[in-house]
Amino acid sequence: MRGVAVRAVLFRGTGDLLPIYALYGVLFADHGLNTAQISLLLAIWSVTSFVLEVPSGAWADTVSRRGLLILCCVLQAACFASWMVAPTFAGFALGFLLWGMASALESGTFEALIYDDLVARGEPSAYASIMGWARGAQEGTVLVAILAAAPLFVWGGYPLVGWVSVGIGVLHTLTAFALPTAPKSISATAVDDLDDEPNLGTLGPHIVPGPPAGSTDPHGSTGIEQRSARSADEQPRPDESASAGATSGPVDRGTSGDPRRSGGASEVHESGAAEPASAAPSSRYLTMLRTGLGEALRVRRVRRGVLLGALLYGITAFDEYFGLLAVSGGASTSTSALLVGVTVVGSLVGSLLAGRAEALSARTLSIALFVAGILFIAGALAVGVGAGPALLWIGFLGIGIAYGIDFTVEVVAGARLQDAIEGPARATVTSVSGLLSEVVALAVFGFVAAATVWLSMSVTIAALGLVLLATAAVIPTWLPPRRDEAA
Repeated sequence: MRGVAVRAVLFRGTGDLLPIYALYGVLFADHGLNTAQISLLLAIWSVTSFVLEVPSGAWADTVSRRGLLILCCVLQAACFASWMVAPTFAGFALGFLLWGMASALESGTFEALIYDDLVARGEPSAYASIMGWARGAQEGTVLVAILAAAPLFVWGGYPLVGWVSVGIGVLHTLTAFALPTAPKSISATAVDDLDDEPNLGTLGPHIVPGPPAGSTDPHGSTGIEQRSARSADEQPRPDESASAGATSGPVDRGTSGDPRRSGGASEVHESGAAEPASAAPSSRYLTMLRTGLGEALRVRRVRRGVLLGALLYGITAFDEYFGLLAVSGGASTSTSALLVGVTVVGSLVGSLLAGRAEALSARTLSIALFVAGILFIAGALAVGVGAGPALLWIGFLGIGIAYGIDFTVEVVAGARLQDAIEGPARATVTSVSGLLSEVVALAVFGFVAAATVWLSMSVTIAALGLVLLATAAVIPTWLPPRRDEAA
C-alpha cells in the first residue's frame, strides 16, 4: 500500500507544481482580455472536458489507464507551451482546449486505477487516506508553485513563469510512467443484475460471480475484496446460463490470474473487462460505456454519490477568480499570489484531514460544510470592503478555511462513491460525476461573467457561497454509506 501511496502522491504533486497557476488570470488581463473573455476561456476549458468526460472514462475502462494518464500529462505541458508561444486570445484558447482534453483523460481514470489496485491488494479501505495524501500533495505543491510565482515573475516576467511550468509538465509525465498498471477483473456483464437497492447478502459489497463449476483460481489468492452481482437466492437469467454456465462461488478481483467464463474463451483486459477474444475494441468500449452509464443512472446510492461529488467539486470553479478577487480588493499582482496561497493552505490542510474525516457521519459533514458556506460568504464580502490590507487578509483567511472544509468533504464523498460502485466500469461511473461537475463549473463561469456586469467581484463570489449551503443540506441523504454500514 505504501508504494501505491508514494506513486499517487508523486503523480498528483507534480501535476500542480505549476507557478503559472497563481498568475494566469492576471496574465490574460495584462494581455488585454476583459472579464467576459477570461470567462469564455475558462468555459472553453470546461466545455472540452464536458464533451470528452464520459467517453474518456469508458476509454479508460477499455485500454491502459496508465497510458491515458501519460497522454494527459503531455497535453497539459503543451497547453502552457502554447500560452508562451502565442500569448493571444487564440493561443490561450488553444491551450485551454488541450488542457480540457487532459483534464477529461485524467478525471475518473486516476481514481479508478488507484481504487482497483487497492482492491487487488485487499486494502480498499486505504483509498480515502491515499486520496487525501495525494490531494494534500497536490495542494502543497500548488502552494510552493504560488509562492515561487512572485520571485519568478520579478526575475523573468510571464515567460519565465510559463516555461518553468512547461518543464514541470515534462517531469509530471515521467511520474505517470511509475504508476501501477490497472489490475485484472472479470466481465462487465456482472453489473446487469444491479438494481436500485442491491441485496448484497452476507458476502459483502465486493463479491463477483464465480468461475464455471469445477474451475479454480490458478494463483489460489484469497482475502481480496470481492463483489456480489446477484443475491444468493436469485436464479441466473436464461441468456446468462446459456453463455456463462453454472457458477460455484466468488472469484477474486484484481489478481494476476485469468478467470474465464464458460461458453467460449475470453480475454481479461487491463481496464477490468472480460470480453470474447474476438470482440472488436469498439464493442468492448460500448460495453463499458453502457455498463458505467447504467450503474450511474440506475443505482440510487451511486446516482446520489455522483451528484454530490459533482456539486462539491464543480463549485470549486470559483477558485479561478481568487486572483481577480484579490486585485479587486486592492492587492498588487505579487500580493494577490500570496493571498491565493492562503486558500491553497486551507485546501492542503483539508485534504490531509480527509482520511480522519472519512469516519464522520453524514450529519457532521453537513454541519461542517454549512459553516464553510458562511465563512466563504463573509470572507468574500470582507475582501470587497476595501478597508485596508488587514481586512483583505482576514477575508482570504475565511475563504481558505471554507475551501479546506469543502476539500475534506469532497474527498470523503469521492471515497464513499468508490465504495458504492459495484460494476467494473469504475472510471466511466466516476467520469459521470466529473461530467456533471463540469456542468456546475460552466454555471459558475456563466454566472460570474453575467453578474460582474452589475455586481462587484466580491459580491459575485460571495453569492457562490450559497451553493455550499445548499449542498450541505443534501449531504445527509445523498452521501453513500461507509463500507461497514452498507455490508
